[in-house]
Amino acid sequence: MIPKSIKVKKISQSLQLTYSDGTFELPYEFLRVHSPSAEVRGHGVGNDVLQFGKKDVVLLRIEPAGNYALKLVFDDGHDSGLYDWEYLRHLCVNRDTLWQTYLERLQAAGRSRESAQISFKAL
Repeated sequence: MIPKSIKVKKISQSLQLTYSDGTFELPYEFLRVHSPSAEVRGHGVGNDVLQFGKKDVVLLRIEPAGNYALKLVFDDGHDSGLYDWEYLRHLCVNRDTLWQTYLERLQAAGRSRESAQISFKAL
């Protein structure tokens, strides 16, 4: 199902997709950690790579990929996933379940949504 409209919501840091049956917002962090790229999904079943430290990731731009997908470019350099219409719809409809599963995986791995902070001390 192709969205009727797609809007970047900079204040809420989300992508808004409107379909004939409703409007959905997908936060940038959610989109980044659920990227369909091989970097995130891995190269086969069970080979996915847990993404962490992406809480403050920013969507820099959206590029069309033919008539079937969007390429999302994030400020952490990630730009290799093609979000086809079917996958975007899946993310919209299953957002809450996918997010909860992600948070549980982070906790089990002892990882955080927070990006790593480097502190410098004057000598």
